[in-house]
Amino acid sequence: MPSDLPDLVDPVLIAAFEGWNDAGEAASTALEHLELSWDAEPLASIDPEDYYDFQVTRPLVTMTDGVTRRIEWQTTRLSTAKMPGTGRHVVLVNGIEPNLRWKSFCAELLGLIEKLGVTKVINLGAMLTDVPHTRPTPVRGSGYDAASTSKLGVEPSNYQGPTGIVGVFQSACIEAGIPSLSYWAEVPHYVSQARVPKAAIALLLRVEEALDVEVPLGGLPDQAEEWERTVNEMAEADDEVREYVRQLELQAVEEEEEQPVDLTEASGDEIAADFERYLRRRGTGGPGGGD
Repeated sequence: MPSDLPDLVDPVLIAAFEGWNDAGEAASTALEHLELSWDAEPLASIDPEDYYDFQVTRPLVTMTDGVTRRIEWQTTRLSTAKMPGTGRHVVLVNGIEPNLRWKSFCAELLGLIEKLGVTKVINLGAMLTDVPHTRPTPVRGSGYDAASTSKLGVEPSNYQGPTGIVGVFQSACIEAGIPSLSYWAEVPHYVSQARVPKAAIALLLRVEEALDVEVPLGGLPDQAEEWERTVNEMAEADDEVREYVRQLELQAVEEEEEQPVDLTEASGDEIAADFERYLRRRGTGGPGGGD
């Protein structure tokens, strides 16, 4: 870790880890998109020696004309950027789930968080579930208390069972008194082998809402449309898969009907404020703004 860390303005940290927590590479794709969109600059990296099994997470070699030029040790890297239009900084953690010493790994990240003055942590993850690829990607969330969970704007997660580094890191943050929440995209398990840009977009939209800042999606929507077309073709070519997707669609509709959206508790002022924030993020201004 560098000894001379920059002074950041009210920084929030966003983390994603490749591996068990990253179905369809949705979380890591979203994190990498943020790095590129916000022109993030390298900040620090975790020394991989204590946390990674190099027979599992192997280093990469680059060669030119048969001569070894560089060995790149895969690890967890941090970068920083300014969030557009806010004056605030963001710290982006582009990680690989460690193979060893998870408690020490989280403690090292927490030490850096404290030095940087991070005020909130947002974790991104993705899980395999029984959802159809034809519908919007569901996103579940968990907060650091009941109030934060209710404000996530997503269905709260009721998952109990084995967890990955995302769950462990969020718990470590909360125990250290750092507000931390997680967004989990649900990825169709029957297409999990491929990169799923549709799920990455769903996570980015949640980041946008949580931080009240525009996240340009770039070419991701086109990639998501191409992905869905490809999966549609695969499903149409297989009677068993086609029928399975149909059953999942019916199940999704039934679940939506059982949980109708209730807008009666939202005041007109709250709805107008949400709409104003959306317009501001998109650079169109509020009423009377733009053309």
